[in-house]
Amino acid sequence: MARVFIPPLLRPVTGGRDIIDVVGQTVADVVDELERQFPGVRSRLVEGDRLKPGLSVGIGTRVSARGLSSKVGPDDEVHFLPAIGGG
Repeated sequence: MARVFIPPLLRPVTGGRDIIDVVGQTVADVVDELERQFPGVRSRLVEGDRLKPGLSVGIGTRVSARGLSSKVGPDDEVHFLPAIGGG
């Protein structure tokens, strides 16, 4: 199972839980499973068919540019992160 680290702003939706183990082969699958367990999570993470603007996903040691279609391994850590830009 992938281990999802829940950012502080989502914890009210997850009952205060900060780490949740879920099954999923892609970030979309992970979001679907989080939504099944904690209704309301999807609306905080997804807009249409992509991650909300200003949000990135870290999988293992990399930040993925593929968003919801990013592959997730059974032992991966998943972090939803504010996108950082600038120069």
